[in-house]
Amino acid sequence: MPQNKREDLIYSVLMVFIMVIWMCTYNIAIVYGGLSLEVLQEAWLAFPLAYLVAFLLEKFIVSKFAHWFAFRFLVKPTSKQWKIILAITCCTILPMVIFMSAFGAIESCAASGQWDTIGWQYLVILPRNLAMALPFQLLVAGPLLRFVFRRLFPEGKILA
Repeated sequence: MPQNKREDLIYSVLMVFIMVIWMCTYNIAIVYGGLSLEVLQEAWLAFPLAYLVAFLLEKFIVSKFAHWFAFRFLVKPTSKQWKIILAITCCTILPMVIFMSAFGAIESCAASGQWDTIGWQYLVILPRNLAMALPFQLLVAGPLLRFVFRRLFPEGKILA
């Protein structure tokens, strides 16, 4: 876990990158009916705006809420590190999925021009995204990034 504001910024940039590219690819692959080079191209084209929205949401809204909620209701600062990581991760993923699924529904309706289906699209996208994002974050992205992050930036290397 990041130990200061600079580490937190670097960690956030990397984590949002991983999650957004993964979720863009996942959602576009569902629309296209499978993974292909065309899906990867569409995901890469959709990535910049989704990344910007996700990063701003995570940095300025969701992370503050996640830390507040986790430390108020789920864990204490003296809890074991894995419990803190699990609590903060879950408290971050849930609102991010809610917000980014809304973004995806808006983006989809803007592309198709079928604004009357936005509510239905959101209700379909939300559980599907939650079912992918939470396990991916807990089992793959989070552990992998924490491992790589500490190899690239040993504790104390990035000054506050």
